[in-house]
Amino acid sequence: MAVFEYRVRDRAGKMMSSQLEADTLAQVRDNLRSKGLLIVEIKPARTGLSGDIKIPFLSDRPPGLKQVALFSKQMATLINAGVPLVQSLAIMQRQLESKSFQSILKIVRTDVESGTPLSESITKHPKVFNRLYINLVRAGETSGTLDAIMGRISDFQEKELALRGKIKSALTYPVIVLVFALGVTYFLLTTIVPQFAGILIQLGGDLPPLTKGLIAVSNFLQHQTLIMVAIVAVSVFSYRRYYATVKGRYQIDNFKLRIPILGTLLKRSAIASFARTFGLLISSGVNIIESLEITKGTADNAVIEEAIENARNVVMVGEQMSGSLANSKIFPPMVVSMVAIGEETGALDNMLGKVADFYEREVDEAVEGLTAAIEPVMIVFLGLIVGLIVAGMFLPMFAVIGQLSK
Repeated sequence: MAVFEYRVRDRAGKMMSSQLEADTLAQVRDNLRSKGLLIVEIKPARTGLSGDIKIPFLSDRPPGLKQVALFSKQMATLINAGVPLVQSLAIMQRQLESKSFQSILKIVRTDVESGTPLSESITKHPKVFNRLYINLVRAGETSGTLDAIMGRISDFQEKELALRGKIKSALTYPVIVLVFALGVTYFLLTTIVPQFAGILIQLGGDLPPLTKGLIAVSNFLQHQTLIMVAIVAVSVFSYRRYYATVKGRYQIDNFKLRIPILGTLLKRSAIASFARTFGLLISSGVNIIESLEITKGTADNAVIEEAIENARNVVMVGEQMSGSLANSKIFPPMVVSMVAIGEETGALDNMLGKVADFYEREVDEAVEGLTAAIEPVMIVFLGLIVGLIVAGMFLPMFAVIGQLSK
């Protein structure tokens, strides 16, 4: 099928433009006339970089959370302004820069034009619209508040992006310093140390254990690089295989939560995400059991997922979830108390929103604490490595010079 662009006027004289797939231009004309639309222009859609040509590794890459959040915000604005859903999707399809997202929206728009609900149309694209998104859109369609729901989704995704950005910023600095330290160490051991080793061997005499160890490491890095690469590759592969198992994922995720400072940051981030997601689902009209199931799928931590699953099982038998959260030892007493109050007063979504706001501020403090703690540690680490290499090379030379001066 070919893609045709068209401009038409409705019975009220309002100009509309969009695209339609058909075998021939005549089919497009007949389709538009059957809807009572006055045709202004029909032409084949443009091809090339602005058309349907796909660029490997660029056009096929699914849109990220930032792009989906922007789409949700603009869709909320269009729907709230009274623009029909199909036309809103057509406008967004033309406006988005991502070619892969444009292709997805074209399929969604075609489905909606044929009478398929939006929530059902986006289920075909799980890499872009997750289960949380789909259920919220379905709730908005059912209640007739799709514009408000899209606005909530946009706000939620923007806060999720901010939360991820804070964690990313906290981990970026130590990673950069670590990579720099490893690079400097590799350079010193493969370039500087061999030169000093040749001089020391010519001078003769017994070398201290530190110097012998540095020379051995230097020789290994120079001549056994493939073995080192193989060791790293096997380690990464083994880690991924073990993490893919239920037991391995639980143990590794549990270990992450117990790491000093970093574990606190991850736990606070998980609690903030849990509260924000769960509260959004409940306030949007999704029942509590399904809300817990969806929230569990967005936790990204096996320990948190287990705690949420236990809470869901408790709710299914008619009991309050706050007791189950308390038994998990993951959620602090303040969170448990807020959830308990929300369950008793019927304002659980409001309480969860307050919990999310509080722990997002806690994440800010944890990021500052992690950055302040890691900076001196990384400086000492880098200084220790360079100091060991310098000591291992120069101490034997000082000893030889001392013997020659006697």
